[in-house]
This record gives sequence, structure tokens and C-alpha cells, in this order.
Amino acid sequence: MIRIALYQPDIAQNTGTILRFAACLGVAVDIVEPAGFPVSDKTFRRAGMDYLDHVVWRRHDDFAAFEAWRRGEGRRLVLMTTRGALPYPDFAFRAGDVLMAGRESAGVPDAVHACADGRIVVPMRPAMRSLNVAVATAMVAGEALRQLGGLPSIPNEKGLPEGSPFA
Repeated sequence: MIRIALYQPDIAQNTGTILRFAACLGVAVDIVEPAGFPVSDKTFRRAGMDYLDHVVWRRHDDFAAFEAWRRGEGRRLVLMTTRGALPYPDFAFRAGDVLMAGRESAGVPDAVHACADGRIVVPMRPAMRSLNVAVATAMVAGEALRQLGGLPSIPNEKGLPEGSPFA
């Protein structure tokens, strides 16, 4: 399935929020350091709450380490960027894609742009600069999961996914 990568995130609360929605949707997260805060469970607890126990996340020391891992896995890098030309709903996502969000303060450098297999944008009104990184990431991840049939099942009245053998 898809993964989410955060390039040198600046704000722990945004990262915690992304980890929380990733837990709810069953998406793994990669954090490319250095971050603007200590990368630890304790840092994420306020926004991520007890959801952190249900998300798979990995730290990468730097972009070179992340890129070596990604290429070794044969995964496409799909960059969410205000400099993208293709609206995210028009992009054809594939299982295994890594959706990368840049730093809240600066996005990603040109070298990261050059490594991207796709560059997508969330369409906005002309006068607006950007969305909150957690909001934009959730929008794009939701569309990718929808396209790939990877959204979790809606629980029935017993709280179990439809089709569960325990329903």
C-alpha cells in the first residue's frame, strides 16, 4: 500500500496528527530527519494520543538514507508541492507509492524535487499560499487510498468491519 514521508518536519503537532490519521487509515509513515523537534513517542503524544501504538513509522537519518531505502524498495516518490502542476485527483496512484510532504517552513529543496517521480498539487484559490501540511497530506492520502481500494471498511453496529468473520 502507499506510505507517507515527511521531509524534515518543523512542527511536532502536525507530525503527530499525520501519525494519528495514518494509524486510522493503516498507512505507514517515514520521517526524514533532521526534524525541527526531537523525534520521539513523547513528542507526538499530544496530537497522536494513544493512536501511536497503532501506526508503523520509521526514521531516516537524512534524505540520502531515505532515498537509498526507497529506491531499494522500488517505490515511486510522489511529491506534494505547491510547485506541482498536476492536481492530485488527476494523478494515477500506484500501490507502493510514497507520498512526500515538505517542511512546513520551506517545502523541499530542488534536489528532492529532482528525485520525485511525480509532483502533485492540491488546487486552491489563487490568493492562498498553502494548506496545513497535515490537512493536505490527509486529502492526498485519502484520494490515493480511494483510487487503490485501500480505505478501511466501515464498521457495522458491532464495531466490526463489514464481511468480518466475527460479525
